[in-house]
Amino acid sequence: MAWDPFTDTFVTPSRTAPGAAAPPRTGPPDGDAAARYAPTVSALGSCAGPDGSGGGALPGPPGPASGLPGPAPAPPSSGTRRPGEPGAADEARGVREDDPGGAERPARGPHRRPDRGLHRRALGASAAGRQSGRDPFLDNARFLLVLLVVLEHNWAPVADAMRGVEAASLLVYSFHLPALALVCGHLSRNFTGRPDQMRRLLTHLLVPYLVFEAAFAGMRTLFWEQPFAVTPTRPSFACWFLLALFVWRLTAPLWRAVRWPVAFAALLSVAAGFTDLGDELALSQLLMYWPWFVLGLRLRADRLRPLRNRAARRWALPVLAAAAVGAWWAVPRVSRGWLLMEAGAHELGLRPLPYVGVRLALFALGGVLVAAFLALVPARRTGYTVLGACALYPFLLHGLVVEAVRQTGGYQVVVTGGLLAVVGTTVLAVGLTMLLGLPHVRQVLWPLVEPSLPGWLHGRAAAEPGDAASDGRLPRVRAPQQGSGRAAEPHAGGARVPGRVANGG
Repeated sequence: MAWDPFTDTFVTPSRTAPGAAAPPRTGPPDGDAAARYAPTVSALGSCAGPDGSGGGALPGPPGPASGLPGPAPAPPSSGTRRPGEPGAADEARGVREDDPGGAERPARGPHRRPDRGLHRRALGASAAGRQSGRDPFLDNARFLLVLLVVLEHNWAPVADAMRGVEAASLLVYSFHLPALALVCGHLSRNFTGRPDQMRRLLTHLLVPYLVFEAAFAGMRTLFWEQPFAVTPTRPSFACWFLLALFVWRLTAPLWRAVRWPVAFAALLSVAAGFTDLGDELALSQLLMYWPWFVLGLRLRADRLRPLRNRAARRWALPVLAAAAVGAWWAVPRVSRGWLLMEAGAHELGLRPLPYVGVRLALFALGGVLVAAFLALVPARRTGYTVLGACALYPFLLHGLVVEAVRQTGGYQVVVTGGLLAVVGTTVLAVGLTMLLGLPHVRQVLWPLVEPSLPGWLHGRAAAEPGDAASDGRLPRVRAPQQGSGRAAEPHAGGARVPGRVANGG
């Protein structure tokens, strides 16, 4: 889903040698910096300060009168950009590479480190960045896409019995997974394979994948009376997306070394349709949806900005309405196997040339519908914006509910009840999506969805000269003690640099 789901990129200040003057501070890279650091009130209440006081401004860049230095330019090995370079604005906001369930996390100031463990116990890790410094557009898009995933899985058991439900299912399948892969790729642009990023891949993608594979195995034992057996090479339900996102994000740095990466990924996707991949590791879906992730990697933030104006919204509604009519027409004529990306040319009974033509047409159609959907996503904060930071919870947990209802015969009752029953279950699916993202659910289930890697498993790579701590944590900067006899060097921009820099306290 990560969202983030689904890894955090940290703005890592480099160390300043004692007695050395810090480089001059630069201004914000764009004109929106003031809005990013303005305090906001989330849907779950006002933001509390590090000392427990309610409200107040959120951590931003230290001002000239604070006595603290501005972040020094990070070395190339840290994966960050210097202020003013393309993409520096995203990293300054702490863009989280994520996840269906991923989130962006605002960069913490180097002078404070909150109690991370206490915060996780209270709300879950993905709620840590729900305050200011986030892009509401991406949070809204993540939540709405995960909501469509839940609705699609709720409609699937009754789609064959009702043409209208099957048409809605075809329409959703034509763009919601491509859009989710694209958003995850867009949030993975700063992934460079640093140790902290790799640990987050393990704890927020691979470990939840194994945990929920075990949970689905337990359900098969409970409802189907099958022997308990975990088969991680054959993903259950929506878990395949976590496995695919794990592989996609691992290979993200490789696509920067490829010329025309989107075209190359599309060629790889089409070629996968001529191979017999089976259902091992969901390789068919992993390869066929890969171009959308790579497209998200190549999309800068300014490329998505034209979709946020009124002109884009005016043409998006007619496009989706026409697509809905086309889905109604296509129900008795088109197999859903084209959109599920599980079958190749042989299974669909097509010769190579027609298969390639249809796949390219689906790429074009998907691109138009993804753009139309993103144009309708609100760019402002809404009542569900805060849930977009926790989208991994409903993405993973709803499958257990849907499978339980299916195995107990609940969807047979829905088919008997007709359209009114389908509308009722759709409303319940929307409520379930919002319920599974609430703080009380995250407080209980975050060890399963967002576990922490034990400290004794953290690697100890040697820190490079001028780099931050090798474990990926932000260094703590301490002000000079009065009477210590250590003078502070003047900053080039007029502020003063503390004479002591400590790493992690």
